[in-house]
Amino acid sequence: MRVIVVGGGAAGFFGAIAAAEANPQAQVTLLEAGRELLAKVRISGGGRCNVTHACFDPGLLVQHYPRGGKALWGAFSRFQTRDTVDWFAAKGVPLKTEADGRMFPVTDDSATIVDCLVDTARRLGVRIMIGAAVVRVAANPDPAAPPLFTVYGRSGETWQGDRLLLATGSSPQGWRIATELGHQIHPPVPSLFTFNLDDPRLQGLAGLSVNPVHLRLIVPDQKPLEQSGALLITHWGLSGPAVLKLSAWGARILHANRYRAKLMVNWLPNANRDSLQQQLLAVKSQLPRRAIASNCPVLLPQRLWQRFCAIAGIDDQKRWADLSNSMLRTLLQESLQGTYTVRGKGVFKEEFVTCGGVDLKQVNFKTMESRCCPGLYFAGEVLDIDGVTGGFNFQSAWTTSWLAAQAISL
Repeated sequence: MRVIVVGGGAAGFFGAIAAAEANPQAQVTLLEAGRELLAKVRISGGGRCNVTHACFDPGLLVQHYPRGGKALWGAFSRFQTRDTVDWFAAKGVPLKTEADGRMFPVTDDSATIVDCLVDTARRLGVRIMIGAAVVRVAANPDPAAPPLFTVYGRSGETWQGDRLLLATGSSPQGWRIATELGHQIHPPVPSLFTFNLDDPRLQGLAGLSVNPVHLRLIVPDQKPLEQSGALLITHWGLSGPAVLKLSAWGARILHANRYRAKLMVNWLPNANRDSLQQQLLAVKSQLPRRAIASNCPVLLPQRLWQRFCAIAGIDDQKRWADLSNSMLRTLLQESLQGTYTVRGKGVFKEEFVTCGGVDLKQVNFKTMESRCCPGLYFAGEVLDIDGVTGGFNFQSAWTTSWLAAQAISL
């Protein structure tokens, strides 16, 4: 059997390796358009590679995928996080879990993962071709004949295979190939991005982090979206896990609205208006001579509290005894229901995740085989699947490519 894998990223390499392991007699060829193998893996996780996430229940795992969670439920019952951890451990690459659930190689170096995948593929006899950009794929038009694919390279090369695994990530060329072979593509739009704000309340506060906060994103004519978690103030607006998660769930509606929205920030989600008001009034009663701005009574960074005080008209000399009802209302409003205008999006480091791709209804998720083109399989971000930040996109790549490889090898 001749297996051709198009795409030398995480899903492509994992699929090529799994196919070679499942069928040692198979001839596996991996085609990578670029000159560097696993480039996205190398830069992921700040150069440490966030391999997966410590979530071992498929029912909980699927809740981290704005697109594709339902389709992945059965897939994760066959290959999930525990299987990923065991797979890398068997290759001599143990993983560790950090406090937030993200899992990295114990070396804290993405090169460990890159070397593992490349060395394992070569040891198994996978033929790795770099600079092998694919421009077209022709499938055998005879439905009665066994599947046969001819893959045409940009430089004039051709390769033939009995099975084809398309693992081209978010490459437009991969989606063009899928379209030519009869598939519908959901238009790709960015996911996992930061929010651009131009608000004087946040100016000069870059670098401040608050955890947790509660966010509520309001886009006209859409149901509000909500997320909780850590928030980071940046020079251009807001970032951090809570924002990135919100951007993933709101990717399509934000794109449709040109990244304009209202964002309500509850900086103190463990308090409500009544409890916070009573807390502030208690400080006013008990510590009347203390300066308000320099004595923050809540779990907020001092500089952020001072900014809220300035908005409320509280100068550095104002004491708690001088706190007026108007000042109190402003402090409550800014702390619990600060409303900001999102005016655009930023990017998340050097990693670019999209939502969009091959329509999942056209793929059999038991085998990852196309329902339109026998012998063609899909894995990774070429599909309309995307997860929130934290290792979930890698996990879907490992799972879908492993499932495809098992079916290919039969």
